[in-house]
Amino acid sequence: MSRPRRVPLKPLYTSADLDGIEHLGSQPGAQPFVRGPYASMYTSRPWTIRQYAGYADAADSNLAFRKALAHGAQGLSVAFDLPTQLGYDSTDQEARADVGLAGVAIDTVEDMARLFEGIALDRVSVSMTMNGAVLPVLAAFIVAAEERGIARDSLSGTVQNDILKEFMVRNTYVFAPEPSMRIVADVAQFVNEHMPRFKALSVSGYHFQEAGADASLELALTFANAREYLRALRARGLEAEAVCEQLSFFFGTGTDFYTEIAKLRAARLLWSGIAAEEGASTPKSRALRMHCQTSGWSLSPTRTHNNIVRTTVEAMAAVFGGTQSLHTNAHDEALALPSASASQLARDTQLILQHEMGLCDVIDPWAGSYMMESLTADLAGRAREMIDEIEAGGGAREAIRTGWVREQIHASAAATQARIDTGEQMIVGTNAFAAIEADDDAPECVAIDGERVRVQQSRRISEVKRRRDEYRVSTTLSALTRAAHDDAGNLLALTIDCMRARATVGECTRALEAVWPRYVQPSDVTSNAYGTQCAEDEAWHAASAQVARLAKKLGRKPRLLMAKIGLDGHDRGANVVSAALKDAGFDVAMSGLFASPTRAARFAAEERCDVIGISSLAGAHGSLMLQFMRELGETDVCAPVVVGGIVPDNDARSLRNMGVAEIFGPGTTVHEIVARLVRLIETSRFGGAARPRRVADLDRERYG
Repeated sequence: MSRPRRVPLKPLYTSADLDGIEHLGSQPGAQPFVRGPYASMYTSRPWTIRQYAGYADAADSNLAFRKALAHGAQGLSVAFDLPTQLGYDSTDQEARADVGLAGVAIDTVEDMARLFEGIALDRVSVSMTMNGAVLPVLAAFIVAAEERGIARDSLSGTVQNDILKEFMVRNTYVFAPEPSMRIVADVAQFVNEHMPRFKALSVSGYHFQEAGADASLELALTFANAREYLRALRARGLEAEAVCEQLSFFFGTGTDFYTEIAKLRAARLLWSGIAAEEGASTPKSRALRMHCQTSGWSLSPTRTHNNIVRTTVEAMAAVFGGTQSLHTNAHDEALALPSASASQLARDTQLILQHEMGLCDVIDPWAGSYMMESLTADLAGRAREMIDEIEAGGGAREAIRTGWVREQIHASAAATQARIDTGEQMIVGTNAFAAIEADDDAPECVAIDGERVRVQQSRRISEVKRRRDEYRVSTTLSALTRAAHDDAGNLLALTIDCMRARATVGECTRALEAVWPRYVQPSDVTSNAYGTQCAEDEAWHAASAQVARLAKKLGRKPRLLMAKIGLDGHDRGANVVSAALKDAGFDVAMSGLFASPTRAARFAAEERCDVIGISSLAGAHGSLMLQFMRELGETDVCAPVVVGGIVPDNDARSLRNMGVAEIFGPGTTVHEIVARLVRLIETSRFGGAARPRRVADLDRERYG
């Protein structure tokens, strides 16, 4: 059976498919840049191998960076832990469970100095995936380099600083959209004036794809956001050419091989036109430059060596699409942070493509292909229609405010999940050919002791505070607060003063919170997208019938609480499952993002649900669930608790010992989730199931 695609392909293309395509005959390095931003492309210089990494402590990450550079990486890309991304110090109560788990913890300039110790920052380009807390983190980087004698104008690299997509999908925002856009503009203006080799904006499509968007929606949202940033900076008095030359773009490459190649070619075609419409006229300002990363969502936690094949083909799509730099995911990343051997294999994959396979020998070999040129034009046309729709509706910020973007992405993600669950979209080893005996060479997860990292960071913060001039810190933080309140002064310049005085990331964030409270986004999901896609599926109808029978027994719809605890903002799974359960006949209440265990337990007591679902994806489920179960044990709630997410076997045993009734890992179909929830509720309501264990039981288990 051929694999269904969200962007339809024809089985046969002919010369007739080229009729009316305007970009045919264009050359690499020339407008509209479909064939690449540079005339020689990889024939004179291959793409940059840039690995995204961050390991708990700055010293551990520094070692990983130095090894990567010694073994083929040509640039660094920093993954920060969730507290850092959200502007918390490692000592903050909200951060306790997440310190060091999803990346490196950075609290002070000293941490940043340890992160890049021995790395020539005037020669090695550094990319930082940082958005909500961009001010203190970028300031710490600049000060750490400055104190090593490296001038700002010698630093090269990129800071993502793409806050609009955070409100759409990834959710590592701190402040509301309007003050966040001021921060974006202040950062871009400062970098434009003082850091000519550094890019202040990397507009991301990758996260839209990971959240469920198809190729045309990914392009549309990326360029709607880019246009919003361009206009904001032009309003500051910057020339369109200067802004466009400072922008870079970041795309994901997934498993639809031909579509992904065409998407990257279409991206350059679209940007050339949009930049011109906004006043850019020079070739450099209209030529899109991009970084790509292979899909994390496509990685399977079962038979993980299959991921090597997936990543290799996705990497080839990025290369054929003309990327300027590339990160290839490690095959074990679906389970935990990548192991050293898997990371090396991911880098070697790119080296093999560069030096053994001949991919650098020909510029844009797909040019003139009936299929590829037709698909490129088709994707650009589809995306352009959506860009115009967003513009007619008031632009990207208005599309965020109305919830239009989240609706579009959710509908696409739900439809994809439905195709997987029904077997229409195959994933080898998960829903197809799964009966084949798997090998015994399962990867060992890289375990992070977050509590150890938190204690170490606490000591380091205390030492920094012991040695600093408190009056100077207070003065610089007060100046930052006044600048936010008075809408005057450059916030990055003032944050550099704060970090130089040895303020912490959290203190800088709180100085701004005095004016701009932390933003809380409304939480809801659109139903019917999953159920509509499964309308002809017998298993779905059977699952829905089970819910209907349970509802009749209860005298109402069965009720489920879906809670996201911890600081992880990736909510694709929780949203898709919540909406699908609504379609099946459940009444679903949602806690919203970033719920503390205490708040989630209190919400559970208020909502009186039949079952409590906890979603956790960032490795903090152990400590968070222990606290949640202890808090729940202090209430009179008797509902069973289930957990969804990537939970290694050892952690699963611990969760079950805490009293968790069910664990739904990746690859579990919604049909199966529905059936297991129905059985669980029936047992709990009508079969005398025990209530969650009391806090004393959990304390005895933990402390003996």
